[in-house]
Amino acid sequence: MDVVTRKKQSVVKTGIAGLDEILRGGLPSSNFYILQGAPGSGKTTAALQFLLAGVDAGERCLYVSLSQTAAELESIAISHGWSLKGIRVEELSASDAVNGASDQTIFQTTELRLDETRKAVEQAVEDHKPHRLVYDSLLEIRLITGDSPRFRRELLGFKSFLAQRQVVALLLDTQTNGSIERSGEEVEGIAHGVIRFDKSLEEYGGVRRRVEVSKMRGVPVADGYHDMAIREGEGVIIYPRIIPGAASETVKPQLIKSGVTALDEMFGGGQESGTTTLVIGQSGTGKSTMSSLYATAALKRGESVALFLFEERLETFFRRSEGLGMDLRQFHKDGQLIIRDFNPNEISPGEFGKIAQEVVTREKSRVVVIDSFTGYLNSLPHREKAVRDIQSLLKYLARSGVLTMLIVAQHGLLGQNVGIDVDVSFLGDTVLLLRISEHEGKLRRSITVVKKRHGPHDLDVRELLIESSGVTVVAYNPLPEA
Repeated sequence: MDVVTRKKQSVVKTGIAGLDEILRGGLPSSNFYILQGAPGSGKTTAALQFLLAGVDAGERCLYVSLSQTAAELESIAISHGWSLKGIRVEELSASDAVNGASDQTIFQTTELRLDETRKAVEQAVEDHKPHRLVYDSLLEIRLITGDSPRFRRELLGFKSFLAQRQVVALLLDTQTNGSIERSGEEVEGIAHGVIRFDKSLEEYGGVRRRVEVSKMRGVPVADGYHDMAIREGEGVIIYPRIIPGAASETVKPQLIKSGVTALDEMFGGGQESGTTTLVIGQSGTGKSTMSSLYATAALKRGESVALFLFEERLETFFRRSEGLGMDLRQFHKDGQLIIRDFNPNEISPGEFGKIAQEVVTREKSRVVVIDSFTGYLNSLPHREKAVRDIQSLLKYLARSGVLTMLIVAQHGLLGQNVGIDVDVSFLGDTVLLLRISEHEGKLRRSITVVKKRHGPHDLDVRELLIESSGVTVVAYNPLPEA
């Protein structure tokens, strides 16, 4: 069997990398697990991944289905490019199981249906002697038994039967509106572990999916909800919440320069690695230009840079940068500049955090730009949770020695209001405020370092000049009165 040692306890991989990470390696072997979720939440897909992982490990795998046909399972597998070769599918029916005894009575009694269904399932296990078993689903057994005590006795008996044969069993439990509350009480004390898939449809955007390991005996799981998705060709993908302490080690701080001497002087010589800078300003003040400036300087130093776009199109980014004398296309082609262009409505906070974490870990990026954080948050239904998730990501990046620049938009003529209704100011170690003002028909940009947690910084308001020749920062001299 595909076994990983966890101290004295062995585990089996689930076939879902993110879930194995949450479980600290996998499911404890030779035990009985419940996978709960509403219809369409991804239970069957995850169950097939569990069995396919067993096939890859050379194990015998059995799928006992009371609710789906073999053809339906084959269709799900084909949609992801999988083959069910190596998985034995036993297609049963709680009503058909008693056909041989139907002449005893006109109506099939509950006890008869339950007994014959149990015998059919146990016979399938005896015949195929699987290492891994998927039982789909408990809803049919719950409907047959009709009451909780009888359902519990049935589960306890089946658990004992499987334990004697050292089978790792995953039992699917389809939750309907009426069964959600009571099903938890029925199985929590019986199963070794309970995994719940959650699916919700918000007012705007796609379906939001989450997973929770509500119980797992003897395993210090990463509790709480974790974002998940179902991707064609990949199946169920789970994105564990980021743990800041998982970063390799805290990197010694270094000064990161912009390439504009006057700007670096405002920060006391430069910005520090392992910090987060909020670049705040209304439209047209030069927020994205600031991030491009630091990205260009890092790239010219030979460092890797990651840029995550949530509003601006990739071609627009390149053209804007080229208009200021910053040609970044070749860096992108060479792989030194990693750019991900997201549709905010199609990505969850957990998925974004995982992507950012993997890019920084793999490419050793020294500068990360999120443009814009405002657009990202405005696309999410639960912004407070998204802010907490991004805080964990920022702490992870800080421990990795990354300078992260968050672009935050303001609205209004003078930009008094941040364009999101949650406070994000605490996220920044440094706050760079960009403003625009009008005097006698002329617009002027100003730049100020409002906050810098580490070391001295310049509190003066300076003028920011963005021209085709590049970016410069000069002393801000008010225009004379007419």
